[in-house]
Amino acid sequence: MESGYNISNRKRFAKITGGSMNNSMKKNIRHFFLLTALAAGTIHLVNRFIDMTAEMKNILKTESGSYYHWKNGSIFYTKRGSGSPLLLIHELNPISSSDEWCRLAKKLEKHYTVYTIDLLGCGRSDKPYLTYTNYLYVQLLTDFIHDVIGERPDVVTTGNSISFAVLAQNMNPNLLASITAMSSFDCTPDKYSSVKKTLLELPILGTFLYNVRTHESNIQRTLQKTYFSRPQLVSSKMLDAYYEASHMGKSHGKYLMASIEGHYTDNAIGHAVKKLTIPLYIIESRSMTDAVAIADSYAHKNATVETAYISNAGLTPQLEVPDKLLNIMRMFLHEDH
Repeated sequence: MESGYNISNRKRFAKITGGSMNNSMKKNIRHFFLLTALAAGTIHLVNRFIDMTAEMKNILKTESGSYYHWKNGSIFYTKRGSGSPLLLIHELNPISSSDEWCRLAKKLEKHYTVYTIDLLGCGRSDKPYLTYTNYLYVQLLTDFIHDVIGERPDVVTTGNSISFAVLAQNMNPNLLASITAMSSFDCTPDKYSSVKKTLLELPILGTFLYNVRTHESNIQRTLQKTYFSRPQLVSSKMLDAYYEASHMGKSHGKYLMASIEGHYTDNAIGHAVKKLTIPLYIIESRSMTDAVAIADSYAHKNATVETAYISNAGLTPQLEVPDKLLNIMRMFLHEDH
């Protein structure tokens, strides 16, 4: 049986050691929060530095244009030439902008009133914090045509932008005269889609992850492997333009990227293609075998779908082989119409 003296000493020891452990734990917690705050502050400064330096060359800002003040944000667009209206729509990607049409637009303006547009979340247009959906771009396209163009245009799209052009036409049968699509697409969500969206939308960490994704080396890799079939044609100025587009508006292009990663901008359009009553022309690169198969499936769904194939081109033939692309477009669009 223990004496009262021993019990008293044990309690006193426990009190001393317990207090010491509590003080040590509190110190560790303070250190943790201090290091976390320091890391967050450092990442924030890195994010701001990237935003500042990405726009220093002002490649996109040199092009004159106008703004359509839409309900969800201001939309940058250009208008040039004369003739029937032709609207050129770039790939739905925060690194993209209407700058990718610069070479072709100058050739087309001799026969058309050519409009180019920076989609919401891209380039010089606003990049609000919202969930970007396919239907959002259906609304944008519909409102832009009604409010700015004022008549039925021929529309030319790149990549995944074909989806909202087709759906907009189905919802408004008198909206478009024809659709010419540079590449078709099909995309399936994965189990991590919602996690990717949540991470990218975080204030500091999300911006940092976006900046890693849109680092110059990663954009260069995308251009050389997907946008072009001949990597040597990707110029430094072109790379600078895509890099600048991705970081305009304090890297708020991350909100569009988050919605793309979450597959909110995707829509299966096979059923919509089947219902189309206007011509759908698909100009497909033979090097993109998956897209070729999708284009062929569209042609089987609707007799109005016509397909042409282009060689030595990736996702953006308007940059890689503009003259070859122009010849095919002339065959489809009939410049004397």
